[in-house]
Amino acid sequence: MSGSPHPIAILQTVLDDACKIGVFPAAQAIVLHRGVQVFGHVTGKVSGDTRFDLASVTKVLGTTALFLRLWTEGKVGPDTHVSRFFPGSPVGDAGATVADLLYHRSGLPPFVPFFAQALTAHPELLDADCPSAVRARVREDVIQAAAATPLAAAPRTRTAYSDVGFILLGEILSRAANAPLDTLFTRYIAEPLGLSARFHRLTDFPADSTPAPTGATRPREPAPGQEGLWKDVPTQPTRPGEVDDDNAWVMDGVAGHAGLFGTAVDVARFGQAVLDGCSGGAAVAPGPLWHRLLATDSLVEGSTRSMGFDSPSATLSSAGHYIGDTPPGAVGHLGFTGTSLWVDLRRSLVVALVTNRVANGRNELRIRDFRPVFHDLVVEALDLTDLKQGTHG
Repeated sequence: MSGSPHPIAILQTVLDDACKIGVFPAAQAIVLHRGVQVFGHVTGKVSGDTRFDLASVTKVLGTTALFLRLWTEGKVGPDTHVSRFFPGSPVGDAGATVADLLYHRSGLPPFVPFFAQALTAHPELLDADCPSAVRARVREDVIQAAAATPLAAAPRTRTAYSDVGFILLGEILSRAANAPLDTLFTRYIAEPLGLSARFHRLTDFPADSTPAPTGATRPREPAPGQEGLWKDVPTQPTRPGEVDDDNAWVMDGVAGHAGLFGTAVDVARFGQAVLDGCSGGAAVAPGPLWHRLLATDSLVEGSTRSMGFDSPSATLSSAGHYIGDTPPGAVGHLGFTGTSLWVDLRRSLVVALVTNRVANGRNELRIRDFRPVFHDLVVEALDLTDLKQGTHG
């Protein structure tokens, strides 16, 4: 085999080919095995330093990580009642806890287009020089609207992935620590882990970087399944580099469900922090709390959720056939813009893939087929397919 390319080199070809055929305009990928980077590649018109809109990967890299840190400090915990911060809210009155929000079992609906009302009432949000006071007022209006959202089910009766729940969770953490969410993220997560990731607050819009582009209008086109949920909201061009998610956008770019921009290196470093935490590293929180955080929900039958994280489903998952197939499994999360993190706890494997597939339109869904293929190729190239038989390298 002298002179032959390492099998993992196929990942570079696969990423380049997907970019060429329009699965995404650009991507970064990082693979870590046992704490060592074994693969890294950038494709498209970006560099390794280009930040991507991480979308719902924010839920783990930002919100869940912050919850864990504040849990360590005793400021909030799984059993903290939502009513402590949102008295009189439907979700609070139903007895929901912070754990219920993290496990996506609070009963809140998946999505509400809060931005539609905000843009109708405040079209000045579309102006680049919109006063910060207006943005702050609208942000508070969205938080109150999220708190007032009627439940679709009683807490702890079913799992239903909810952006609304994480909007409230982000605000709960902010109130518990008495600081803005973006400040807390920088202080407790980004700086200790050496991440370049950050929120892009519209009132302090970053001029020092050009993130990978996503959509070009505000509001964005409806995602598949959201057609008809709002109407009569005029569409206008938007500045590049603003958060893709419209609800996060009207919240000044800082929200618990979306808003972080970062690189594949950032995402991978956080994935390694998960592994390190489980092994006793305490950069974010001590090991026992990590283990409690990552335990699968035992109250809702069939749930694949741990606190904040997801795990591969029994059917074909975005993680592919191998990742998570051996106890203690794997944890991870996807982002709507085409981002993902998977951490295989048994293999000590971290796979961070960030793309901007939505720049080719929200109906460009080939990322769904690409992800499992890519993850399978990672495991195969590293000869880690058959841990159950002990034949891995």
